[in-house]
Amino acid sequence: MFLIFSASSDAKSYHHTSTLFEPFVRWLFPQMPLTTIETLHFIVRKAAHMIEFALLAVLFWRAIRHPQSGELRQWRWHEAGLALGMVALCAASDEIHQAFVPGRTAKISDVVVDVTGAALGLLLLWLATKLLARRRHSTADESCPNPPAQHSVKS
Repeated sequence: MFLIFSASSDAKSYHHTSTLFEPFVRWLFPQMPLTTIETLHFIVRKAAHMIEFALLAVLFWRAIRHPQSGELRQWRWHEAGLALGMVALCAASDEIHQAFVPGRTAKISDVVVDVTGAALGLLLLWLATKLLARRRHSTADESCPNPPAQHSVKS
């Protein structure tokens, strides 16, 4: 959270990233119009926010869940919901903080972008846990020396 609040205190954050981003894009695509570069810059900044808050949501989820090494506990949606709620509070407080920083504005749409990133991060985490559980289950079946017999029903 410290990193998020310190970054939101920078009144010229858009300018700082554009001094790196614009020359790089111009070097890659010299004929690209400035309006396209600005739109691309906006998209990259919003995507970075989504990734930042996705990571925060996963860290909150991990802190809530206290997972242990090799643990096969089922996914609990209320834990993910609590992590998402905590991220929403952080995103809202970040925007409120920006309202008091000269040159910055608070926008509800930024909270929506941040919470969407957190939800996507938790969704990816859920998919990863499903895939790992399936993989562990299939590996355990393959390593079993005497797998259960398959019975077929004859009609």
